[in-house]
Amino acid sequence: MLIGYCRVSTKEQNLDRQIESLKDYGCEKIYSDKSTGKNFNRPEYIKLKDAIRLGDTLVVHEFDRLGRNKRLTLKEIQYFKDNQVRLIALNLPTTQLDTSDNLMLDTINNIVIELYTMMAQDEVEKREKRQQEGIRIALEKGIKFGRRKIEYPKEWEGIMGLVENKTINNIKAMEMLGLKKTTYYKLLKDYKSNKV
Repeated sequence: MLIGYCRVSTKEQNLDRQIESLKDYGCEKIYSDKSTGKNFNRPEYIKLKDAIRLGDTLVVHEFDRLGRNKRLTLKEIQYFKDNQVRLIALNLPTTQLDTSDNLMLDTINNIVIELYTMMAQDEVEKREKRQQEGIRIALEKGIKFGRRKIEYPKEWEGIMGLVENKTINNIKAMEMLGLKKTTYYKLLKDYKSNKV
């Protein structure tokens, strides 16, 4: 059985081109995910692995649609080989040929698969490196990441004095400061730890 798999990294991206090429190749069943290729914890990919059987052929538009992490992708490729599932990437000319009885073409195909997974992994590593460099430069420029720290209201000290003297309780203090419960108690915890 010819089974197709396609993937895009984000929900905004379109799968139509990949699906069309898999249908044209003759895939009887197509699984598709809109998810990162960093790992294989994808709903449709998991269903595909449950459904695929010995002697089936798994067809992808390009090998990086299978996965972008070299180590994990090679592990998946090995899984399919161990279970006698043939792999075909439509963008590779060697996979268009019948490799089932030809050791030389199988070897070429395996080399190409290895090169593709290496390039995909390299691309992920480059992107992550650029991202880390961008974060480092932003931090050097004083740009802060994460949630902004909550400022204490101007009346905080005076109202905290009333709470500590038991003139008012925390609920009244929240009202007077115009703060939500979570914000008030976060500030109170921070205030108490700074006083110690």
